[in-house]
Amino acid sequence: MHWSDGHRWANIAGTVLVAALGWRAQCDRLDSLAWLVAWPLTHLGLLLQPTLAHYGGLSGVLHAGIVVAAVSLLQRERGTRRALGAAVLLGVALKIGLEQPWLGTLQRWPGWNIAIAPGAHLSGALAGLGCALAAALWRHHASAGRQAAASFPQ
Repeated sequence: MHWSDGHRWANIAGTVLVAALGWRAQCDRLDSLAWLVAWPLTHLGLLLQPTLAHYGGLSGVLHAGIVVAAVSLLQRERGTRRALGAAVLLGVALKIGLEQPWLGTLQRWPGWNIAIAPGAHLSGALAGLGCALAAALWRHHASAGRQAAASFPQ
């Protein structure tokens, strides 16, 4: 559910951005699972804001997806792609900092004819980060196990 046409188009643009970064990061099933698990965790984070009466849209979940893809780039890539992952994470952190979610549950921003819940962006980014780090740890342990098995004498 979206509260305005602008809100809907912003979420469509965000979805395209997540898809493009996920494609660039060559996200796999484990990354997809991390994003899937981050989805309900994003919404659980909104429960920490008892004054938030209702919420609509995908912005929190999209923030989770961006963070998952960026962490995947950081973990599995080198050079420019790795730098892209770091830049995206820095950009998300800067965006959330500028939104100042600690100033209130709902905020009015120029150009938006709806109230924005910046806590959803923070909750999504944190859920995405936690799930992405769990996926990275899983991937690392699986890789170490395969390397150990390959070096074990037959």
